[in-house]
Amino acid sequence: MGVKQSVKMAKCVVWDLDDTLWKGTLSSGDEVVVDPRILETVKTLDERGILQSIASKNNHDDAMRKLEEFGLAEYFLHPQINWNSKSSSLTELQAKLNIGLDTFIFIDDQEFERDEVAFVHPDVETIDAADRFLLTDLPRLSPVHVTEDARRRRLMYREGEQRDRSELAFQGPHDEFLRSLDMVLDISPAGGDDLLRLEELTHRTSQLNSTGIHYSYDELEKLIDDPGHDLWVCELTDRYGSYGKVGMALVEKSGDQWTIALLLMSCRTVSKGVGTVLLQFLVKRAAERGARLFARFRRTDRNRQMLLTYRLANFHVVSRDGVDHLFENDLEIVRDYPDHVRVNVDA
Repeated sequence: MGVKQSVKMAKCVVWDLDDTLWKGTLSSGDEVVVDPRILETVKTLDERGILQSIASKNNHDDAMRKLEEFGLAEYFLHPQINWNSKSSSLTELQAKLNIGLDTFIFIDDQEFERDEVAFVHPDVETIDAADRFLLTDLPRLSPVHVTEDARRRRLMYREGEQRDRSELAFQGPHDEFLRSLDMVLDISPAGGDDLLRLEELTHRTSQLNSTGIHYSYDELEKLIDDPGHDLWVCELTDRYGSYGKVGMALVEKSGDQWTIALLLMSCRTVSKGVGTVLLQFLVKRAAERGARLFARFRRTDRNRQMLLTYRLANFHVVSRDGVDHLFENDLEIVRDYPDHVRVNVDA
């Protein structure tokens, strides 16, 4: 079960400025202008949940003032406006956004700049600015469904920036900072309203994804009514707002044998120490009901973090077939939830 998506969806469009986002060269003293179609493109991509940023060789303050004038500054996360190479700007953005380079699209009017990025980052798709008005027609930027979490994606990243600034300013151990966030993780059976977001999660999440298998809306819809499966979803909130639906678990049940067919958490939760909580919930639930707990894991080039999560939760390999592993937890160790997050279970 589960299907591969034929087109890998992009998560972030990175714009050059001069003769790309706007017409003219700012540092040459041109009176730069933005085509109304570009304004519409930026807003449309934002509404679809596509993140956007800037990689431009310009004076930072001058360029930001222009973006503010055009009412566009708010749409771009971590804009890289400096005199560094465009490839180094992409490297910086990848680190700040914590998404794969193969989910970036870079658009620039200069062939040299596109080639420089493509040479250093061959996984990044580059597009000539001459095609900038066609962006919203690209399959990689046209999700079939747009969830509420997707519409709020930029806002959630902005809230994340606030958390990061608070952490930098916090005087004390990291654990104390996490406790200061007042995090709450709500775990509940998935309902019909969750399915679009869960489908999106299986396609977007790679670092904390146990198998990399994609599930369609129709497949998930069948599973929520199947007594042989449990489909769990979790939502994370803190004092800055909601992260949205950030995790899911699919458990196959055959008598007293339970198998975690899929476990995933949004990459945005990595530094918040909640990635293991959903797994702890499943361990607790299996132990309480006297079930044996197994888990499937498929090694990819991106999900080493999930492998470590399973190992630290006392799962060990019982069989292996190439990159496919079957784990079991002997349930001898059932840990309490970490004290920096309150867990609410609606089972």
